[in-house]
Amino acid sequence: MSQFSKLKTISKQNIPVEQLLSSPVQLRAVVGGTSLGNAITDKNLHRPQLALAGFVELFTFHRVQIFGNTEIYYLKSLKPEARKQAFETITGFPIPCIILTNNHELEPELLEIAERRNIAVFATEFETTKSSYLLSEFLDDQFAQQVVLHGSFVDVYGVGVLLTGRSGIGKSEIALDLIERGHRLVADDIVYFTKKRESVLMGTGTNLSKHFMEIRGLGIIDVERMFGIRAIRFQKRLEIIVELEEWVKDNEYTRTGLEEAPLSIVGVDVASVKLPLFPGKNVTVITEVIALNYLLRTYGYNAAKVFADRLQEQIFLRKKNKSTVYDQRSVTYFQSDDE
Repeated sequence: MSQFSKLKTISKQNIPVEQLLSSPVQLRAVVGGTSLGNAITDKNLHRPQLALAGFVELFTFHRVQIFGNTEIYYLKSLKPEARKQAFETITGFPIPCIILTNNHELEPELLEIAERRNIAVFATEFETTKSSYLLSEFLDDQFAQQVVLHGSFVDVYGVGVLLTGRSGIGKSEIALDLIERGHRLVADDIVYFTKKRESVLMGTGTNLSKHFMEIRGLGIIDVERMFGIRAIRFQKRLEIIVELEEWVKDNEYTRTGLEEAPLSIVGVDVASVKLPLFPGKNVTVITEVIALNYLLRTYGYNAAKVFADRLQEQIFLRKKNKSTVYDQRSVTYFQSDDE
């Protein structure tokens, strides 16, 4: 049974607020301490404009709260007591954290309320639109669906190629040969794939294995140390899966490439090729050709379709002029070759 038939997905139910400090928004903690351990359970963000005005019936308090110009200037427009009351209203809910954009600051008495109610407060110099975009990307990644696949993941001519197959079939050896030919290893053996947006799968290795490889009969090798930084990359989009299998005489294998059978992984369709193996077959070169052919198709050229159209054209011409004798050679006239 194929490893793609029953994939177990992994997804986080929550992340600690402290993890936002590693986001690209360049946050700094204004109120931290134990509140950094608060759990974020939703990847979406919220602007608490109506909640500050007192309407809390639809207040999604469990989300990260963004305080931009609207929220800050509204609070500043209120008298001290009303400002304090408005802030106490929303902090009465278990908010995970508040993020102040545009280098805004809260009054000390408001920060004291947040600290007392164990609500983390961060600040960033980025404007609200940019902060929201970057935070949404970061949280979408943290809560995204993930799957673990066994194989060798290599960047071949810029195409993310995953080599799969039974244990011992030679995935790592093929990947090693590709690295020797100038391509780049992303991960070997265990590969984590994360669904980004609706149609992208990004792959990486594990903290433990990183760019180590196990070659049977040799042992563990460090690809980065052995081949240099040019031979590795830390992440890559999955674009095509090459399923390696032993040659079986009576099995049907693709001859023209007109029939495409993409594999669905967590709802993302990925192009696939079944590659039968037998002694003497240069799988490394074929993998390079698979990557180049994928690039051609991406840019609108399908060799199988072009050949099929050419064949149909020849059939049409022969039916139309049955008495005509056609030259079967690709060159109609041989010039002299005196070399």
